[in-house]
This record gives sequence, structure tokens and C-alpha cells, in this order.
Amino acid sequence: MASLNDDAQWLVLLGLIVCIGMFSLAVIINESVLVGQTTAESVLDFSKSDIQGLRGEVLRTVESDQVNGPGNLNVGTPEIEKLYLLRKHAIVTIKQDDGVITPDLLYILVHYNNGVTNYYETMVFVKP
Repeated sequence: MASLNDDAQWLVLLGLIVCIGMFSLAVIINESVLVGQTTAESVLDFSKSDIQGLRGEVLRTVESDQVNGPGNLNVGTPEIEKLYLLRKHAIVTIKQDDGVITPDLLYILVHYNNGVTNYYETMVFVKP
């Protein structure tokens, strides 16, 4: 009897191993893309820059209020609230806390809510 030629069987076996390896790499790469996407979405959902911008606007409004005289805080805050609602789709509430007994301090309550992030802050300023 003639000896058997096993070269074709090795070729088919190596092709199968290469196909399984490529399939495994494709699955791993696909899952890593999904994990990266969800991580990026969670970072984008937390609106740190929006909150920092809101704090800056409140600081500017309170500083101009102290220059113009007390009682003018409500002049600039409705525009800020409308802009955040229209541009950022976030509900913003800025108001002065009048229930505080300390006469030398000004308390400003800031609330930010965009459906994902809730942010509350009480900003304290010294009256001039």
C-alpha cells in the first residue's frame, strides 16, 4: 500500500484555526468598541462644563448686583434660566435665600437638572 498524504488535512486544520482566531479577535474588538462608547456617553452625560459655566454666570450676576445695589439679583437670573432651558435643555433655578438670619451674608441657592444630573449648591457671599 502506498503511504497516505496528510498535507491537505493540515492545511484545512490550519485554516480552521486561523478562522477561529480571527472570529475571536473580531468579537473582542467589537465589545471593546461598545465599552468605549458607553464610557464616553457617561462622561458626556455628566455636564461638568455646563455646571461650571452656570456658577460663573451666577458669580458675575451677584458681583454686578453688589455694584448696582441690593435687590437687583432677579434682573439677570431669568435670562440665565431661559438660556439654559433653550440651549442646554436643563432646568435651572437661581434664587436668593431670604430666610437666613445673618445680615452680613448673602445666600444664593442654585439648582441644575438636565434629566440625568441633579446639582444643588448654596453660594455664600459677603455683603459689601
